[in-house]
Amino acid sequence: MLLLCFAAVLLAAVLVSALAHRTILSTAALFLVAGFVLGEGTTGVLHLQADSPIVAQLAELALFAVLFSDGMRVGWADLRSAWRLPGRALGWGLPLTLLVTAVLAHYVAGLGWAEALLIGAILAPTDPVFAAALVGNDKVPARLRHLLNVESGVNDGLALPFVVVLLAVAAGSDNLHLGELTTELGVGLAIGVLVPLAALALERTRFFAASAAYAPLNGVAIGLLVLALGKATHGNLFLAAFAAGITVATFGPRERAAFEHFGENIAELLKLGALLVFGALISVEFLGDISWTGWVFAVLAIVVARPIALWISFLRSGLSLREQAAAMWFGPKGFASVVYGLLVIESGIAAADEIFHLVALTIVISILAHSSTDVVIAQAFDDTRDTPNWHHALRRVRRRIAVPRRPAGDPAATAAPDIDGEAEDGQATAK
Repeated sequence: MLLLCFAAVLLAAVLVSALAHRTILSTAALFLVAGFVLGEGTTGVLHLQADSPIVAQLAELALFAVLFSDGMRVGWADLRSAWRLPGRALGWGLPLTLLVTAVLAHYVAGLGWAEALLIGAILAPTDPVFAAALVGNDKVPARLRHLLNVESGVNDGLALPFVVVLLAVAAGSDNLHLGELTTELGVGLAIGVLVPLAALALERTRFFAASAAYAPLNGVAIGLLVLALGKATHGNLFLAAFAAGITVATFGPRERAAFEHFGENIAELLKLGALLVFGALISVEFLGDISWTGWVFAVLAIVVARPIALWISFLRSGLSLREQAAAMWFGPKGFASVVYGLLVIESGIAAADEIFHLVALTIVISILAHSSTDVVIAQAFDDTRDTPNWHHALRRVRRRIAVPRRPAGDPAATAAPDIDGEAEDGQATAK
């Protein structure tokens, strides 16, 4: 039934994708709403609970694919060439977002400090998939698009250690298992670097070569091998995925180019499937269980936490006010937050249910808000869009009023510029 529903919604999304690209309609929001309608709490077509194995497995696989493809987009050369702005967003913006969100969770939602810091770590990562019209629009300044891409690709992995440690603190454990955490992260990093390097080295030998038809599958094979080894060794899957993507992008530009579009389509399918499942967990009863203070917190976590954090981070950065405003607004909560929220459910801590409700509500509001405003904000950066005809007519009238008639034979009468520096035919001329 889940496969049937996903196939039907995917077909609908494909049919309206051209319209969604031009308007505020969002395919991501379509899958979320479809999941809500089909979920057990609404129509009962899909029987899914937060602790259902398929939920955690699909969310984990989707996040792995997202991080792997994100790593492919930000190789070391890209990071070195334009690290100043992403460094501000990650070095200052991420911890400040965590802290501001935690303060709001403590004083508005009434959570204890350990739980408040935990929910701050869960909601700190961002995902640009819900702002695709902004990130993928060539009219938007390249440095802003690069900033949002790099930030969202790196902050998922950076937030993970905070989530794991704060989860242990919220559970009241005296032993934070820092040794185990360090080992898990180290194993994941080693797998993410060594496996791609070995695969790329084999392909460079005289005995092996990928055909044109199989070249896109090279990245898939590397990703699956990293995933399997990470599972077998209990290494951190998400750090392994991101490290593997960066390694391929850095040392295998040819493999990166072959995998790019094919890999992004795979990641997109997994993301949309995870959104459908996530939407099925939400119902009217689920939302009704959240107090009004929880709703206030969810809104403030979106419209206050990130804007304050990035405003401080980008002081004296050289970004224009328009670019800063776009960066402060477009901090959508995505798959990392979904997976980390599910980790809280699996942990069984006392406040797990309350934290998951708040995280889910914030993600839903974020998806609906950010995916429906990306096109509008992207258009604000399009300074070359067509000017209405009435504007040209008004300028001609203003020119006739402002420029007095000259005697016939006066050379200036043949090329008198208008008040905006344009000649009679509308072409720019030197004053």
